[in-house]
Amino acid sequence: MFRYAPTPSGFLHIGNGVNFVLTYLWAQALAAPILLRIDDLDADRKRPEYVDDVFFTLDWLGLRYDVGPTGPDDFERHWSQRHRLPLYRQMLTRLVRRGVVYASDFSRQQIRSLGEAEAIRLMRAQNLSLRTPDVPWRVRVPDHLPITDFVVRRRDGIPAYQVASLTDDCHFGVTHIVRGEDLRESTAIQLFLGTLLNDDRFAQTTIWHHPLLTDSGGQKLSKSAGSTSLRALRESGNSPVFVYQTAARLLGFSPTNVYSLLDLQVLLAPVWASPELGANS
Repeated sequence: MFRYAPTPSGFLHIGNGVNFVLTYLWAQALAAPILLRIDDLDADRKRPEYVDDVFFTLDWLGLRYDVGPTGPDDFERHWSQRHRLPLYRQMLTRLVRRGVVYASDFSRQQIRSLGEAEAIRLMRAQNLSLRTPDVPWRVRVPDHLPITDFVVRRRDGIPAYQVASLTDDCHFGVTHIVRGEDLRESTAIQLFLGTLLNDDRFAQTTIWHHPLLTDSGGQKLSKSAGSTSLRALRESGNSPVFVYQTAARLLGFSPTNVYSLLDLQVLLAPVWASPELGANS
């Protein structure tokens, strides 16, 4: 089982489209199903038009999926992450019982000012009760790991992304994930969470971290930063060929003669067969 996992916090950009295309083609190569999972726990940034955009984008790109909502209304009624909040809270409870969770009211600005190492030392020493209102929860990470204490429950009491994403991947039986290079830390965090919970399902997942698309200044494309959206391309009458060709370029291939998903599928056949495309690559 593969998955598309967009967040409805803005109109999707070309990088999102390329990720969807690569996910689709790899799933096709393995004859595997795809889940559409829309990560909408951040209610403050979610907008109906952003949810609509996910469905318009998949349709415009010619991409299917096998499990998930049939449209925005079905998503809200049956597939929104708010329906799975009990599952996320079960994970939080298990982490608390392991004794690895602590509360800290340090802001991001304080952490930046102090430096991560000193901030974490002070945060751990606060000894705040987990019942303290409006305070995030973090997981205590051993010093030898290349990640630092991360948030598992937000200030508003909502489970954080790492908890929801890992829970959903395990709940839906996801076995293959296509992610950008910027999510390597998330992968490491989720592997560590699995270890804490004595659950090896995520560790058995095959994950491909593909290169990132960047803007003219070399910065990662971002919905919140207003990067060129797929919506703008669609509404200007453009075909999705540009996205297919961008996917080819991203992986070091010439986009010449890439005009369809089938063209791209043939071009990328050696990638799917590569032994280097293994777990957590």
